[in-house]
Amino acid sequence: MNGIDSSTWQAVGVTLSVVGLLISMLVWRRRGPAAGLRGVAWSLLPAAAGLTGTLRMLWQVGDDVASWAVRLVFSPLVWAGIVLAGVSVVLFGVSRAMRSRGVGGRPKASGKDTSLPAGRSAPAAAPAPKAAAQDDDMDDIEAILRKHGIQ
Repeated sequence: MNGIDSSTWQAVGVTLSVVGLLISMLVWRRRGPAAGLRGVAWSLLPAAAGLTGTLRMLWQVGDDVASWAVRLVFSPLVWAGIVLAGVSVVLFGVSRAMRSRGVGGRPKASGKDTSLPAGRSAPAAAPAPKAAAQDDDMDDIEAILRKHGIQ
């Protein structure tokens, strides 16, 4: 729409406003002054859009959206992009499910811990709790489980 100059857009806006004002006059007679004034208010908007250049902008936006939609529907490259986006979403979902189940993580390093920097050793392990205290706790847990018929 580069061939249409600003005076043509202004004329389109004024023409739409005049048609709207004629319709508003009919509405005023049939439905009363409140509906007629609302029609006049709506009728003045195309003239304002034509004079401010907004009418041309709205036409360009509509034209660009229509061109995008046509390209979206008929272009095989766009559909390939949509398929790739879908595959990406599925892969994100699969990896999240795998992580939540603990599947597919890094294998444990056998032997020496390689995560520590050179020259540092792993901290000494905490002393194990006494076996007698551990046995008392386990006996209590087993008693509770038996009471509820779980074990």
